[in-house]
Amino acid sequence: MKKDPECMYPIKIVDHHIVVDIPLDENHFWSPQLHFEILDGEEKASLVKGLFGPKPHVWTMFMFIHFAVAFAFTVFFVIFYTEWSLNKDYTLSLSFMIGLPILWCILYVLGQLGKKTGRPQMIELYQFFIKGMNIDESVYHGTETTSERIVNSNVNN
Repeated sequence: MKKDPECMYPIKIVDHHIVVDIPLDENHFWSPQLHFEILDGEEKASLVKGLFGPKPHVWTMFMFIHFAVAFAFTVFFVIFYTEWSLNKDYTLSLSFMIGLPILWCILYVLGQLGKKTGRPQMIELYQFFIKGMNIDESVYHGTETTSERIVNSNVNN
């Protein structure tokens, strides 16, 4: 795969780990990445573990924002409860307690839209993977929930 001069996909190889990205001219914030690992298996087969997913910086940013929203919700809940128990005005803290779950829902919707935006490129990466690994698709019956398959070890280094 990597040695082919016509290969338009940037590929990084470290030990048994291979990361395939979308070409730079087609790359956008929501572009997926294929990360797979090839492990020695039985006699004429190898174990291939793979993951289609967001790039690490997108995943890290979304996780950071989710944890920040959860932490802020906890802080404002404590402030709300303290102000409520002391019979003080708790309007501001209650507003944040209502607003933060709404923000959380907006983040969820954005994540789903991003997933939908990156889906055509994920299918492109999948087809590149199948072609590059010389896998007969009639034998390979992939599902979205299973990440491990045993395939013939016709891997081009």
